[in-house]
Amino acid sequence: MRTVRVGTRTSALAMAQAEAVIAAMKSKSPELDFEIVPLKTRGDRLADVPLADFGGKGAFVEEFDRELLEGRIDIAVHSAKDVPWRLADGLELMACLRRADPRDVLLFRKGMGEDEIRIVGTASPRRELQIRELFPVQCRLLRGNVPTRIEKLRSGRYDGIILAAAGLERLGLNREPDLEYRYFSPDEMVPAGGQGIIVVEGRRGDGLGGELAAVCDGNSLRELETERFILSGLRTGCHEPVGVFARIEGDRIVIRLLTEKEGAACRGKAQGRVSERLSLARRLMDEVSGHESE
Repeated sequence: MRTVRVGTRTSALAMAQAEAVIAAMKSKSPELDFEIVPLKTRGDRLADVPLADFGGKGAFVEEFDRELLEGRIDIAVHSAKDVPWRLADGLELMACLRRADPRDVLLFRKGMGEDEIRIVGTASPRRELQIRELFPVQCRLLRGNVPTRIEKLRSGRYDGIILAAAGLERLGLNREPDLEYRYFSPDEMVPAGGQGIIVVEGRRGDGLGGELAAVCDGNSLRELETERFILSGLRTGCHEPVGVFARIEGDRIVIRLLTEKEGAACRGKAQGRVSERLSLARRLMDEVSGHESE
C-alpha cells in the first residue's frame, strides 16, 4: 500500500481542506494510505504584517514547493487563491475539488446596523477597493486564521470584517448566533481568482496523476484555469486590487474582472461558450485593464 504524504498549513481551515482532499482520494483509490505533514509557512509566522511587505502570496506556498521538490511530501493542498500564477519548475496543479461558495462576506456584530459600520478589517486591496464603493468605511489591516479574525471582531477592534464564504462554511462558522452575515454577489464584490477552490499541487510525472484526475471537478478546473490565465496575463501579485471570477453553466461561461484605474474600481464582464473561454479572457483583459494580448 502506498502512503501519500500530504503537506498542509497548520490552521484549522487548512487541515479541513487537506482532510477533504484525502476523503475524496480515498473514495476513488481505497488502496492508498495517507500521512498529513503540517508545515508553518512564512505567511503564517508573520501574521501581523501585510503580505506585500514580505513576498506576497508566495509566502504561503514556497515551503511546500521546496518540500515537494526535495521529495519530503508527495502533494500539497492549498486554497487556490493563495497560489501564485507562476509555479516552480517541475511542479503543477494536478487537481481541484468542486468549487464551494466563491462569495465574500461582511461579518458584523448582532444588533449593529450596516450604516453603523465604520472600521472594516481586511488585508486584501481587492476587498478594500470594493467595500469602499459600498459603504463609507475606513479599512484596517486584519490577518490571522479565521477564528482569530472573528474573535478580533467580537472584541470590538473592528466594526466589521470581510472573509471568504467558503472558509466559513468549511469551519462551520457561517451561522454564529451573535454575528450578522452580509453576502456580496460577484457583481458587488468580484472574488479573488480561485476563491472557493481547493487545489492539489504535486510533482510533474510523479505517478499520482490518475488518482488525482479521478477527484478533479472538470468545471471548477476550467474556471480556475480561466482565472489564472487572466492573472498571469496581468502579471498580478498581492499588491494590486484585482478580482477575477469565471462561472460555468452548461456550455456557457461568464467571466468577471475587476482592476483599479486612478484609484477607482474598473469592472468588466464577458460571456460566451466554454470552448472560447481563453479568447474571451484576452478580450476582457484588453477592455478592462488596457492589457495588450499577445
